[in-house]
Amino acid sequence: QVRLVESGGGLVQAGGSLRLSCAASGSIFSVNAMGWYRQAPGKQRELVARITSGGSTNYVDSVKGRFTISRDNAKNTVYLQMNSLKPEDTALYYCNAVVHTSASWYNDYWGQGLQVTVSS
Repeated sequence: QVRLVESGGGLVQAGGSLRLSCAASGSIFSVNAMGWYRQAPGKQRELVARITSGGSTNYVDSVKGRFTISRDNAKNTVYLQMNSLKPEDTALYYCNAVVHTSASWYNDYWGQGLQVTVSS
């Protein structure tokens, strides 16, 4: 079994910062891509940022220049540094990871979700 445990959400004023963390644990052979998604009320879940095991990153246009994704491969942990937060960043944020549990078997795992609320 693989678990993704998230931390770091909360309430912040517009212009403030938050740092989200997500640690993968369990029967892990290796971790491939890791990322953060978010879902605001009444909207579809969207990819916010993603990072490969080699460190390549991509971001949704609305967060470019404000959010930074990074990872610590030794700890199987991914981070999302969110700066200059806006009320429209308010959402439930989910960690995602593609985890190999053996050399030939992998699956997609999700965290439980973190609420991020940005007040104006």
